[in-house]
Amino acid sequence: MSISRLSDLADPAQCPLLVLKVGSALLVGREGVRRAWIEALVAEIAEARGRGQQVIVVSSGAIALGAATLGLDKGGRGSLADAQAAAAVGQIALSGLWAQLLAGHGLTAAQMLLTLEDLEDRRRYLNVTATLGRLLDAGAVPVINENDSVATQEIRFGDNDRLAARVAQAAQASAVLLLSDIDGLYDRHPREPGARMIPVVEGVTAEVQAMASTESGSGMGSGGMVSKLQAAEIAELAGICLVIGNGQHDRPVARIVSEGIGTLFLPRRKAGARGNARKAWLGGRLRTKGTVTVDAGAAAALRRGSSLLAKGVTAIGGAFLRGDPVSVLDADGRTVAHGLSEYDSAECDAIRGLHSSEQAEVLGYAPRSAVIHRDQLVLK
Repeated sequence: MSISRLSDLADPAQCPLLVLKVGSALLVGREGVRRAWIEALVAEIAEARGRGQQVIVVSSGAIALGAATLGLDKGGRGSLADAQAAAAVGQIALSGLWAQLLAGHGLTAAQMLLTLEDLEDRRRYLNVTATLGRLLDAGAVPVINENDSVATQEIRFGDNDRLAARVAQAAQASAVLLLSDIDGLYDRHPREPGARMIPVVEGVTAEVQAMASTESGSGMGSGGMVSKLQAAEIAELAGICLVIGNGQHDRPVARIVSEGIGTLFLPRRKAGARGNARKAWLGGRLRTKGTVTVDAGAAAALRRGSSLLAKGVTAIGGAFLRGDPVSVLDADGRTVAHGLSEYDSAECDAIRGLHSSEQAEVLGYAPRSAVIHRDQLVLK
C-alpha cells in the first residue's frame, strides 16, 4: 500500500508515521505567539494519534520568539550572532509551549535539536534514527528544530523544509507535510495571472524546479519554494511522499486532507527496497567532500546502472579520502550522482582517464574495480 492522494495522510494504514513541519510565520505573528492556532494544530496531532498514527513535529519559530523577547531587529536575522542569541532564548519558550499544549491531550513532547552534521555524518545519522525510534516506541511526540544557537552559516540547513525531509528519512516516515503560507506549488508565481496550482508531481524535474520562487511570504521564515522542492527531492529518493499545504487556516491538516488542497510529491522509488536506506541517506546529503567530473559516455553509463570507472573520469575537485561522499558531475557541471569514493582524491586524479590495465603501475597496487561502485552510488 502507498500514498496516492492527500486523504491518505489521515489513514494509519497508508501513513503510520507523519512528519509535520510548521513554519515560523504560522507560529509567531506580529502580536507574538499565535496560541489559538497552535492549540488547534495540537488538537489535530492528538486526533492523528487517536487514529493510530505517529507524528513527528519539525517546528520553526525559535529565532522569531527569541528576537521578540530580546528586541532584536529584522526578526533576529540581522546577523549570525543575532540569530544564534535569539535561538538560544526562543528555543526554551518554543519547547515549553509544545510540551504544555501536547500535555493537555495526554501526550509527551520530546525535544531534539539537530545540526546539519548530525544528519550528514553516517554514524550520527544512525544515532538520530535510533533515538527517534525509541521515542516513538515510548509514545512521545518528538519536536525537532535546527540547533540554531550553535550552527554556523557553513554547517547549517538554513531552513526546516530540508531538515524535515532528512528527519523523515531517519525516522523512515511515510510522508512529510510542509505547512507553509501557500496552498502548494504553482506553475508560475501565484501572483501572476492564470497561475495554476499543481495537485500532483511525479519527480522533481528541471521543469518543476523552474516553477519555484525563493520568496517567503511572511519575511519571517528562511525558505521559499526552492527549499521545499529540495526537500521533496530528498524525500522522494527515500520513497517518502511530501506535501506542501497552506497552514494559515484553522485546523490546516484537516483542510488539506479532507478538501484535497495542496501539492503531493510522489516518490521515485518504493520505500523499504533493498539498499534504499543507505542510498537515501547518501542521495539526500546536502554537502559532499569533493567532485568527480565525468565524460558523456560515463554519465550515460551511470544512468544505465553501471559503476563509475576511472576511464570515464576527466577531472577531480576538492580533497577527499576513500569512503568520503563525492558529487559526480557531467561535462556541463550538472550533478549526475552522489557516491562514496573507492579512492582518495590524489589517487583518483592519478588514474583518471586510464584503463584498469594501466592503473596498477600508477598506483603501485592492484586497482579496485571502480572509482565508485554502483552499490555506493545514487543518481540525482
